[in-house]
Amino acid sequence: MVQRVTATDAALDLIKTLKEKHGPIMFHQSGGCCDGSSPMCYPEGDLMIGDQDVYLGEIGGAPFYIHRNQFEYWKHTQLIIDVVDGRGGMFSLEGVEGKRFLTRSRAFTDEENKQLQSET
Repeated sequence: MVQRVTATDAALDLIKTLKEKHGPIMFHQSGGCCDGSSPMCYPEGDLMIGDQDVYLGEIGGAPFYIHRNQFEYWKHTQLIIDVVDGRGGMFSLEGVEGKRFLTRSRAFTDEENKQLQSET
């Protein structure tokens, strides 16, 4: 099965730390504005998910969503969530840890795109 979203070991370690401190968490891929295109991390339920949000999967046991409009731009890529030093979005949980989540990506192969199309 092709995963639309994955995470590096460093991101998974930070997710584990955040879950220990805050309980269940969730992610939403930002579409721009103040925080650029950073993945935002919230306590689960703090961000209202609507019918315009697409569920991409889970990373470290945390659900990951993206707005449908942005998904249309990125549907041919796998999102790879990483972590780097520095402060990210002021509303994202990891900011106080001196870290920020970062989205990297890679284009799906032709075979992966065929598998994804057959799943819809």
